[in-house]
Amino acid sequence: MSSPLADKIRPKDLSDVVGQRHLLDDGKVLKNIIDSGSIPNMIFYGPSGVGKTTLARLIASKTNKKLYKVNGTSVSTAQIREIIEQVDTIIGCNGILLYLDEIQYLNKKQQQSLLEHIENGNITLIASTTENPYFYIYNAILSRSTVFEFKPVEKEEIKKALVRAFNIMQEDMSVKINIEDGVLDYISSHCGGDVRKSINTVELCCLGSKKISDTERLVSMEIAKQLTQKSSMKYDKDGDEHYDLLSALQKSIRGSDENAGLHYLARLLENGDLISPCRRLLVIASEDIGMAYPQAISIVKSCVDSAMQLGLPEARIPLAQAVVLLATSPKSNSSYMAINRAIQDIRQGKGNGFPRHLQNMHYDGADSEHKGQGYKYPHDYKNHYVKVDYLPDDLVGTVYYEFGDNKFEQNAKAYREKITKE
Repeated sequence: MSSPLADKIRPKDLSDVVGQRHLLDDGKVLKNIIDSGSIPNMIFYGPSGVGKTTLARLIASKTNKKLYKVNGTSVSTAQIREIIEQVDTIIGCNGILLYLDEIQYLNKKQQQSLLEHIENGNITLIASTTENPYFYIYNAILSRSTVFEFKPVEKEEIKKALVRAFNIMQEDMSVKINIEDGVLDYISSHCGGDVRKSINTVELCCLGSKKISDTERLVSMEIAKQLTQKSSMKYDKDGDEHYDLLSALQKSIRGSDENAGLHYLARLLENGDLISPCRRLLVIASEDIGMAYPQAISIVKSCVDSAMQLGLPEARIPLAQAVVLLATSPKSNSSYMAINRAIQDIRQGKGNGFPRHLQNMHYDGADSEHKGQGYKYPHDYKNHYVKVDYLPDDLVGTVYYEFGDNKFEQNAKAYREKITKE
């Protein structure tokens, strides 16, 4: 059976690897480590299809260690134990190089079973993961490994791989494959930095190409558009990319950049995610705009309600309005910071009980030492204000909320100062 094109094109040497120049250019740390031949425990972190497995294979070929390749989605504790048992045999006399793909799927016990052996050097671990290793990998493994982050491959680097892929397909199919102008640019721009996805697209385009003659075929722009996978972004609603997009959306709005905010909203919506940006926009309205423009939350809520009622694709319209409104509004996180400070005190055990005058008057019993709660009704006083302590005794004088420097909060501050002075 013929091998997939992605396997045929897999680099045999570091110089053939596309992308990851920040790791593999001369003088870069990872390149120096590989050239030294002394390989430490490493974790490769980044999206799929960007060369993590390819590089691990190349590193393995430079060692005299016995290579074992396993996948975290299917490997069992028994299989890991069997690999470890090879350490003291002839097979593992020079040590074992374990390439563990998708390590985030191993449970804590499975990861712990590797600790002793990667620490004493009997096993060299190269693990790969698409998820943030600092969230998903056991700390003891992390402390014994060096993390290298892989990035989506740049368009121009991907085009190099595409040219090689088309040449291989020409040889395999024994025909000349003509490529219409723009096809290479289109595929390399719509694969989300995923080399494997782009190569698979080349294979499909060649197999589905139009026959011109017995010795010639044509890959047109039309067929490239039909066969290029629609999703050009890495996106998993339970994965890092999901949270990175939401974080980028909020930070762009917080930074008053409506254009960036619209970009990240568009990426979320193009992946069919409507609920997540709706929830995040509601959060932003209170966390980042807050008291500087209190009406923002009401307007955003209306936009979100409209979006949910309309559904995609029309939902993009009110959500875009919400993004622009929030990004161009004055900013204040004063109420957000205030509740965080209050919660911190509660978690530290402060603020137990209530001032007597705030308790329910029916609380008094026959044995109560002090009858009546002594509550002063503010509406009976000038400016509807009377100075009393409302916080528990151990928190009297504590300030959680600090007025922001925007017009709305400064007006509120002036009003507060006026009634308290009078």
